[in-house]
Formats: sequence, C-alpha cells, structure tokens
Amino acid sequence: MPAFFEQLTTGPVSAWWLIPIAIASYFVGNINPAILLGRIYGVDVRAEGSGNAGTTNALRTLGKKSGAIVFAVDVLKGVLVALPLTQLLSLAAGMVCGVCVIIGHMWPAVFGFRGGKGVATTFGVLLAVQPLLALLLIGIVIVIVALTRRVSLGVCLAALLAVPAGLLFGSWYPAWMAVIAALVLIKHRANIVRIFHGEEAKLSFGTRDKKNTEERE
Repeated sequence: MPAFFEQLTTGPVSAWWLIPIAIASYFVGNINPAILLGRIYGVDVRAEGSGNAGTTNALRTLGKKSGAIVFAVDVLKGVLVALPLTQLLSLAAGMVCGVCVIIGHMWPAVFGFRGGKGVATTFGVLLAVQPLLALLLIGIVIVIVALTRRVSLGVCLAALLAVPAGLLFGSWYPAWMAVIAALVLIKHRANIVRIFHGEEAKLSFGTRDKKNTEERE
C-alpha cells in the first residue's frame, strides 16, 4: 500500500488538491435522482414503499420509466467521477474519489444524510476503474437474483465476494473492495437480518407497489 499513497502524493496534482476534489466527488454523490424525481411527482420516495432512495423503490413508487432514469443517473455519477480521475490523474485518485461519491450517495448532506444504498453508483465506479471486476460482480448479482428473486441477497453475496474477486486484478483492489463492500453491507444491514430470519421479500415486477417494505437498491 505505500505505493498507493505515493501515487496520491506524486501524481499530476498535489495531495492538497485531492482534498477539494474528494469533497466535490462527495457532493456529486449527493445528487439523488430518486428524491428529485419523486419531488416532481409530489412523492417522497423515502416515505413510500421501502423508504429507500434508490432504483428499486423508485421503480415501485414512481414507475418503470422513473426507475430506469434513477438507475442510469446513479451509475453515471460513479462513472463521471471515477473515470476522468483514473485516466487523467491516477488509479489511486480514482479509487479514493470513487469511494467519496458512493458515500455521498449513501449519506447525502443536502438530503439530511438519508440516501440510497449505493449499488448503482458503486457499479458505475467499478465500471470506470476496473470494468471486468464490475461485470464479474454484477454477474453474481444477476445469477443470485434469477435464482432467488431477492435483490438484496444478490447484492450482499456479491459484496462478500468482492474482496477475493479483487485479488484477480491487483494488490490494491482487495483493500479497496473491502471498504466499498463494508459500506454496502452497512446499508443493507436490515436486509441481512431479514434474510437470516427468512423474512426478506422476493422481487416483484409491479411498478407501484407501495405496500412492500423491503429495503433494497
């Protein structure tokens, strides 16, 4: 890891400049399309359905089109932050600011620190930094969801497998994925409890199921 910190301090910008860039990345993460679209429709997505300001709850409370928009924007946030920083500054800068945009999505200051669970934004960051890792993990999610119809189970298993999967791509990736996986699992802690109790609801493809209380991204 010394090489990681060396890259942060000896890249095209100084470590001091990376601080405002990281803060800006956090506030990019604060842009929450589920909350903003909900306000257009006069709905607070955090008070409807699962109460989560993410893709699945937007799909259920606002409809399919809104759900697709929310997913696309949340992924794009991760890509737009991590890709230019990785390409123009350094891999280390992309990794650090990628984590910042994920945290900004999960705990947005502008929305009272009540955001989404970060899955789509995490996918965007991974696509920008290491596309093969992103595709591997999303593949795990898709397989688990197809078998169980439980989105949260697929996400949590992918998070647990993210660290060993990171070993395939270089020495920096396991630690980086451990940080991201911890954030995702923290946001899914209620889902994890329900999974162990056999109470986690299955995925429904209805567009406005406001009675479903499952919390998932």
